[in-house]
Amino acid sequence: MKVHLVSGGCGFVGRNMVRRLLEITEDKVFIVDDLSIGIHPSAWLDHYKAKTIKDLEIIGTDERLLFWQGDFRNFLFYMRENPDYLNTKYNLGFDKFADIYHFAAIVGGRAKIEGDPMKVALDLSIDAEFFFWVCNHRPARVLYPSSSAAYPISLQTDQDAIALREPDIDFEGNLGTPDMTYGWSKLTGEFLAQIAARHYEIPVVCIRPFSGYGEDQDLSYPVPAIAARAAAREDPFEVWGSGKQGRDFVHIDDIIDFIMILMDRVKDGSAYNIGSGKLTTFLELINLFTDFAGYKPVIKPLLNKPVGVHSRYSDMSLVDKTFGWKPKISLEEGMKRVYDAAVQRIKDK
Repeated sequence: MKVHLVSGGCGFVGRNMVRRLLEITEDKVFIVDDLSIGIHPSAWLDHYKAKTIKDLEIIGTDERLLFWQGDFRNFLFYMRENPDYLNTKYNLGFDKFADIYHFAAIVGGRAKIEGDPMKVALDLSIDAEFFFWVCNHRPARVLYPSSSAAYPISLQTDQDAIALREPDIDFEGNLGTPDMTYGWSKLTGEFLAQIAARHYEIPVVCIRPFSGYGEDQDLSYPVPAIAARAAAREDPFEVWGSGKQGRDFVHIDDIIDFIMILMDRVKDGSAYNIGSGKLTTFLELINLFTDFAGYKPVIKPLLNKPVGVHSRYSDMSLVDKTFGWKPKISLEEGMKRVYDAAVQRIKDK
């Protein structure tokens, strides 16, 4: 039986990836997460049942899910010091991971990116240690999640709303300036992914997700936070900045769908956008959620709050041409799911 590794597997994208792997394969999934941001599997898995071997949780009646709680860098250190660490300590019966999905990172909304940029810069450390280990461990395939924040901020102004294309990041040309330390770390991670693929022949694919969202996303992110405030019928309704800044929203189910396609078809470290190709302002998002709630509040701009770049959305033409892929979930359908989840949380309180 194959064993796949999901670092940061208890975070928003990570746990959705874990659920999908358990659903579509019969393989085992090994999660590493320190729970500084993520949620323990007991809170998001149905029929949670676990036993413990030392400090490793073996989850489920079929024992297909394994959870190691701790800093991913510590896990990598143990694996580097003793490549047979998992068998030596836990007697798990395998010596190499098949697919690796690397979601471990210091992440958060705009307040985190601008409010604590040096902590976010620790992603540089996580990714450097990760790729150093990968080139020795030599798994079957690797996913590196970059970000739309890696794109030059000069292309994301209020002068022109430009759809961002994959070639806008050119490691042999002028890279421009990405978005804060988070953008720099993701840009560096992409470069390391290319080195791993081209110099060490590790099959790697990178993704550049735009504004991913979903029903179980943390309230520190704007989409679930706005949905919750609409469900509570906030009036006046506060918006960071003018609300005219726009993003490209894509549902987590679509993100996972395209990841699975890319894992099968890309090995050279190339990066691909994952977005809808449409720009939606936060004012439009508020209008959508308050329409769901059935009221029209007064909008109150908070001009002293961090807002990031003015416009960020994807050009999906390369993805369409190469893979024939488009997101299946419309903005209205996806946001209604998020709104309904927010209403349910209020009822459950």
